[in-house]
Amino acid sequence: MSEPGNTSERRETRPTNLLFICSDEHSRRYLGCYGNALVRTPHLDALAARGTRFLNAYTNTPICVPARACLATGRYAHRIGSWDNATPYVGTEAPSWGHRLTGQGHGVTTIGKLHYRRADDPSGFPDQRLPMHVLGGVGDLYGLLRGEMPVRPQSRHHVTEAAPGESEYTRYDVAIADEAVRWLRQAGSGREGRGAQGGPGAQGKPWALFVSFVEPHFPLQAPAEYIQLYPPQSLPLPLNWRPEDWPRHPVIEAKRRQQALDEPIDEASVRRALSTYCAMVTFLDDQIGKVLTALREAGLEDTTRVIYTTDHGDMMGEQGLWWKSVMYEGACALPLLLAGPDVPAGKAVTTLVSLVDCFPTIVEAVGADLAPEDRDLDGTSLLHIARQPDADRTVLSEYHAIFSPSAMFMLRQGRYKYVEYVGYPPQLFDLEADPDELCDLAADPGHGTTIAACAAALRRVLAPQTPEGVDARAKADQRRRIEAAGGVGAVLAGGVKIPYTPAPITFQPHPGG
Repeated sequence: MSEPGNTSERRETRPTNLLFICSDEHSRRYLGCYGNALVRTPHLDALAARGTRFLNAYTNTPICVPARACLATGRYAHRIGSWDNATPYVGTEAPSWGHRLTGQGHGVTTIGKLHYRRADDPSGFPDQRLPMHVLGGVGDLYGLLRGEMPVRPQSRHHVTEAAPGESEYTRYDVAIADEAVRWLRQAGSGREGRGAQGGPGAQGKPWALFVSFVEPHFPLQAPAEYIQLYPPQSLPLPLNWRPEDWPRHPVIEAKRRQQALDEPIDEASVRRALSTYCAMVTFLDDQIGKVLTALREAGLEDTTRVIYTTDHGDMMGEQGLWWKSVMYEGACALPLLLAGPDVPAGKAVTTLVSLVDCFPTIVEAVGADLAPEDRDLDGTSLLHIARQPDADRTVLSEYHAIFSPSAMFMLRQGRYKYVEYVGYPPQLFDLEADPDELCDLAADPGHGTTIAACAAALRRVLAPQTPEGVDARAKADQRRRIEAAGGVGAVLAGGVKIPYTPAPITFQPHPGG
């Protein structure tokens, strides 16, 4: 838990500007600084080299909208009632870090994807440029459905239709990068506000700029020059991609069936999808490179800390699964980089961290104060963890959305990852001995003590709630919203129309740009 006010640790932190760069669906396995020798990510690798790399970072829920609500509020999804892609953040569930900064005179600007409800909601982010929010202020109502549901073949098509070319998302990301470059150049010249360090901010206070890209989120499509960097035959095939190696947990098999993945995808299509995803990651890295170059050329690098992370990962064929919505490392493990003044350079931290740690990090970085009501934040500042790693932390990820008959809770504690499914058998992995999660230890009687200890730890994290109680709350809330939308039939009828949130129609620069 975080402590409000100026702790002794906080007073050691020199206030600076903060540039927070976020992507969408970037698997940690597809990043050079995390050990992938094939994927070209020179700009993110350089950021890691001059900063701290967190080796065990996790999303708090492996799906877009709730993950971003956790990042904004510093609180777990079950605490703010953000269950699925139809429960976007409004601003009244809990304060955001934007509320903390703007309330203390720090300028806050966002550029790109937020995935909240609407731009005019009281989210704490008054200066939103090129914002993407959930479709129609409602989101994906189809994602409210739980348990047995019709097959959604779009998931399979997203894999088999991977191809070269521009998409609305690649064009949107170029626009986001261009707007961020424009903003930073104006901040460096002092034209973007009153802050003494550049950017908007009263009384010379540091600013925060949140730049949020959508790549490498599907559709699997990237400009041809990027795909040419990754000949399909040169790429290793995913772990356990063949049917005979798939895990047979009933919840995982139900997800595979509902996404039309229960029949194996042919090797050529898998390789083409991997090539395209790698191309999208390199395309994203190039856009990030534009932003980091602008920061340096504007003379702001020495007075700005930088965070890079993503909302969740992507399975990319591992375990016979694609996209997110499960608790395997491919979907719930994150890249997380922190660099800038007073951040240890070239350091790798093994402490367990997650998206809820971003709220106190941002507040500390710019020199703002936490409020008394922030005593119940679920995170701790990454600046503190980078200086003083903590081997005893635990992290929680949870899932209550589409393709899940049961709530999933993932607790990472030490070397073990424990996954509890309400009403179904658990899973247990020893990530030190088995980092690829090839051996589920849950059925091994020799690990009964470990399972019991993890189950007890999960209940301590959720207290005073229980796994069963949280699952019941989520499903009751979803049933109410299904009925308000016209019932299951109406939700099913509309669920196949929009496979992902469309980019904003126009990419016009902010006035004055």
